[in-house]
Amino acid sequence: MTNEGKTDPGKTDPGKNEHLAQLVAAGRDWLARVMPERWRRTAPVVPVVRLAGVIGFSTPLRPGLTLAGCARALERAFGMKRAKAVALLINSPGGSAVQSHLIFQRIRQLAEEKNLQVLAFIEDAGASGGYMIACAGDEIICDASSIVGSIGVVGAGFGLHQAIQRLGIERRIYTAGENKAILDPFQPEKPQDVALLKAIQQDIHAGFIALVKARRGSRLAGPENTIFSGEFWVGRTALGYGIVDRLGDLRSTLRERFGEKVIMPLIGGERGLLGRLRPLGLRHDLREGQAASLAEDVVSTIEARAIWARIGL
Repeated sequence: MTNEGKTDPGKTDPGKNEHLAQLVAAGRDWLARVMPERWRRTAPVVPVVRLAGVIGFSTPLRPGLTLAGCARALERAFGMKRAKAVALLINSPGGSAVQSHLIFQRIRQLAEEKNLQVLAFIEDAGASGGYMIACAGDEIICDASSIVGSIGVVGAGFGLHQAIQRLGIERRIYTAGENKAILDPFQPEKPQDVALLKAIQQDIHAGFIALVKARRGSRLAGPENTIFSGEFWVGRTALGYGIVDRLGDLRSTLRERFGEKVIMPLIGGERGLLGRLRPLGLRHDLREGQAASLAEDVVSTIEARAIWARIGL
């Protein structure tokens, strides 16, 4: 018996190997053509987090912009594989100074932890607390007509003491602590109460100014008494003051920076029960507290509308 004409099982056929390699390469090419763009490992990814609305105003039917509401979306965006940067899509007239700063801090913490660049894009408005959040970006980009700035602090209320006097209503209030009832709208305004409020506002404003200076640095190009006066401007004017870095929009800028194939997934936050029911046309129909929730929503809507109106929107 001889082995003549038989192939040694320990040896490979070069022709077969080459053919197999060609089949594998053809399969990869086919997959590359049919695979969705977002699944391809070669395409750069820039997750987009939308931060919109009045900051800190929240009711069961109308959630506001808070750290609790956007923290998960931010963590998902910064934790996304193959991310080249993170984009913030901001549209806010401001609101709570505390929530604005908390969101700013979380963005910077994640950016430093993941070593990712942050690009902040302002839509209609990035004013007051909205601008504070935008300062978390390494660059701020806005439209020529965006409303930007309002680096200041505001407080407002009503004086109703004369109204209740006309109605024959007697105001009775009891406190432990002489300043516990300051700025009560049903009592005449007291100069010492106003002075105390203004001192608090000055402290908050000083912190806001320090934050803007730290983030914008030498890019600020206008007089401080103008930039930090609480005034706001359209994007083209803000660019001259160094309040923003350039004019543009999210899609064009990201394609310019990262190529035509850049993937821009929109990362949304979690929605509560009411948020999931609203797209189905279902209403909040809990008997206990229904009237209170509706009243809160109405008040919140009025307050939010007043904040937007401050910047003419």
